[in-house]
Amino acid sequence: MRNKTPFSHRLLSFFLLSFLVSCTSFSPASTATPAASFTPAATNTPLPTVTPVPPTATPIPAPDRAKYILNTTIDYDAHTVTVDETILYPNLTGSQLNTLVIAIVPNLWDGSFTLGSISIDGIPTTTYSFTGQRLDIALSSFVLPRDVLTINIQYTLSLPFAEQEDPNVSRPRIYGYTNRQLNLTNWYPFVVPHVNGDWVLHEPWFYGEHLVYDSADYEVNLKFTDPATTPIVAASGVPEPQADFTRYTITSARTFALAASREFQVSSLLVGDITVSSYYYPLSDNAGQAALQASAEAVQVFSQRYGPYPHKSLSLVMGDFNDGMEYSAFFYLSRDFYNLYDGTPANYLTFVAVHETSHQWWFEQIGNDQALQPWVDEALAAYSERVYYENVHPDLVGWWWTYRIDFYKPQGFVDIPIYDGQGFRPYTNAAYFQGAHFLEDLRTRIGDEAFFAFLQDYVVQGQGKIVTANDFFRILSENTSTDYSDIVRQYFQNIY
Repeated sequence: MRNKTPFSHRLLSFFLLSFLVSCTSFSPASTATPAASFTPAATNTPLPTVTPVPPTATPIPAPDRAKYILNTTIDYDAHTVTVDETILYPNLTGSQLNTLVIAIVPNLWDGSFTLGSISIDGIPTTTYSFTGQRLDIALSSFVLPRDVLTINIQYTLSLPFAEQEDPNVSRPRIYGYTNRQLNLTNWYPFVVPHVNGDWVLHEPWFYGEHLVYDSADYEVNLKFTDPATTPIVAASGVPEPQADFTRYTITSARTFALAASREFQVSSLLVGDITVSSYYYPLSDNAGQAALQASAEAVQVFSQRYGPYPHKSLSLVMGDFNDGMEYSAFFYLSRDFYNLYDGTPANYLTFVAVHETSHQWWFEQIGNDQALQPWVDEALAAYSERVYYENVHPDLVGWWWTYRIDFYKPQGFVDIPIYDGQGFRPYTNAAYFQGAHFLEDLRTRIGDEAFFAFLQDYVVQGQGKIVTANDFFRILSENTSTDYSDIVRQYFQNIY
């Protein structure tokens, strides 16, 4: 995976244990031009309320996905968040429902989540059970297919300190706060996917991601208790300053994440009509600009190779922790990648920024079960680094294979669940790096034209859905008649 001096490898392996990421010529300067770089400040007045719409005689067609409206007030210094959340949930399962399962991830931290009230269609309910991250609600009557439920949940968050422990023992913490940053990730209750008659909510693990998300629309109305000291905010949605607060909206998204800090520096580039913004700390200006450049270049390359980027903004944030993680139109990069940036594109900061950018296709547009089939997004994200380098820095493709992929001599079957990975390194060697080798061998076998036609078709067919390995191979077979069965047998324990 890495191909520098032994000392460098010993230094970087410590940080990379916590890193969980998941052919035409290209001119980086062709479309990237400077854009405005400041986040408007919120002000302190009441947020809008959401009143459930009573039933009418004429049925309203069900929307294509759920909508989350989060009226949110943050006390930055007290590390508390007060939320009045409304979920408009259409029953798109194809069957009638008498229960709902909602994930509340902050409840995994003692004392972090305090539930105020729950109502369904304007009627308070107490017919629920709440254990760990799982809230089961028994509905008073069956919800028919295409009917829409209005769920209101009022709650407060007391954010935990995101202490960075030994990465050999536990994964780095993101949700919570550090001395200079507040991070809201998986911070709101959401209805988990309903697949083949079951609600999908896996248990967390020591590495990898366990959550599965439907696509949804988000409206976050955000204010801070002290407008005079409002921090700079990086968020999944586009900010729209209102008279009394700031509204962020994003459609057809898997998540909504935000980071806030009074110390953030911000730089932006335009890629077409997409604003890519880099948030970083003082003394990391060069690295912050380099991460921005790599991400903007990757947006352009992947838009050409895979299909259009789906949103109008993309925020990359220097995390005050040793981890990288993707969210909708938003991702974190480890502070140590910034600290070790060497001024060239041959480094972790560049290829991890590219990796996380690619998750806007392989996670955001096409969802998958990240716990049971993590390779479906992570192998493609790892290989997308290669696609970036061949287009932007073709002289570094060989270096990338040696340094990024082959240093750890990856082995194992690609299609392992996170629970069977036998440790972080064996897991990433298999799902990420063996996955990259599988895709390279597949591309060589079927040829570039069929390979990229497949990926573009995969994006079209998987758009907004939760796909499986079977979907991957079905769509692949629709785009090539070349036999690749021996390659599948080489890399996969299951035959698809």
